[in-house]
Amino acid sequence: MCNKAFPEESNLKLHLRIHTQQKRFVCDLCNKVFYEKSNLKMHLRVHTQQKPFACDKCNKTFAKKTSLEIHLRTHTKEKPFLCNECNKAFSQKTHLKEHSRIHTKEKPFLCNVCNKAFTFQAGLNVHLRIHTEERPYECYICNKGFIRRFNLKMHLRIHTKEKPFVCGECNKAFSLKQNLQTHIRTHTGEKPFPCCLCDKAFSRWSTLKRHLLIHTGNKAFACKFCNKAFYKQPDLNTHLRTHTKEKPFACSICNTTFAQRAHLNSHLRTHTKEKPYSCDVCNKTFSFLAGLNMHAKIHTKEKPYECDICNKAFSYRESLNLHFRTHTKEKPFACDLCNKAFSAKSSLRVHLRTHTKEKPFKCDECNKAFSVRANLKKHLLLHTKKKPLACDFCGNKFSSSNALKQHLLTHSKRKSFACNFCDKVFFYSAPFKKHQLTHTT
Repeated sequence: MCNKAFPEESNLKLHLRIHTQQKRFVCDLCNKVFYEKSNLKMHLRVHTQQKPFACDKCNKTFAKKTSLEIHLRTHTKEKPFLCNECNKAFSQKTHLKEHSRIHTKEKPFLCNVCNKAFTFQAGLNVHLRIHTEERPYECYICNKGFIRRFNLKMHLRIHTKEKPFVCGECNKAFSLKQNLQTHIRTHTGEKPFPCCLCDKAFSRWSTLKRHLLIHTGNKAFACKFCNKAFYKQPDLNTHLRTHTKEKPFACSICNTTFAQRAHLNSHLRTHTKEKPYSCDVCNKTFSFLAGLNMHAKIHTKEKPYECDICNKAFSYRESLNLHFRTHTKEKPFACDLCNKAFSAKSSLRVHLRTHTKEKPFKCDECNKAFSVRANLKKHLLLHTKKKPLACDFCGNKFSSSNALKQHLLTHSKRKSFACNFCDKVFFYSAPFKKHQLTHTT
């Protein structure tokens, strides 16, 4: 009937009842059907909560004798099921069966969204949360959600500042063991992840995965609105919201909504003032990891982005893109009110405040408001009396770079604007021109 094979004739007879519908045993409580009376008897314990088999070590009870036998192995440490490939032992036959798939490369659990295959059902269950965007494990401090319990555990170390994994070479500490292992490769120079398509090798598996996309060019997830394609389903899901304008993630404090959960988590820090990312060199703290990464280049002096035209180098790609417009004279950001154009979006944003009269940067000391953050910073020096800029020649200190520049001219001995009518000399053209008018009138 189905060609299934059995070791004993009695097993075959029992199996045949599935096809013949012979001697069906039905549960009176839920109508579930069984082909053996013993199976119905065991099933009834689900309803009666009866657990007649007790462990004599810890008094834990079980509905099935086989369940008790498996449990006893937690006390005896017995592992009777041995892997023929690697001799690893297991206490349960099902665990051995699952383990054997590591050797056979069998992946029987298939994702019905992206067709990715998994060795274990648990792996598939976790993967499906990528598509459903379910985050069942939530941080009680910042409400950030995670797919796995382990990821939440690791995340909590951002708040606790716990870094239990220390490098033996340089004493640098890490919150994750794998981060320490990756860091050690900066000392050893080890690159254990080679590309099978070229001679490149990498210290991280994630870097190799990204590199392989250069060879395959495979972007399996295409947008139905604009045909833009993505390597990952979550990236497509996020992109689709640019078309649908959907913003499903709302701030519980001010009700602002966001298209991405990550943007909501970042926004929440504007309320909590939390700065969980700390610089290892100067201990400056940041609300966002991107901010810390950008700041770190101040210490390393790293400038990997170079202009093709004038060879000027920059720490950030955005800075290079902005600089490049000084050559192309491109000004892609235009004001809707006066048509004035700008090379940087931030410059347009500041300019718009000349129309709206908005002054979002307020002094906590005197409530004076400013349209530009830099102007607020300068203003604050009036209250703090700080003069952070010192003259290299005489040591005089100044609160602004403009004041310092003007002072430096007194040391340069340069008398650029001398009056032809009298002996007065000026360092700047504006007061010189004003003075000239006193002679002509």
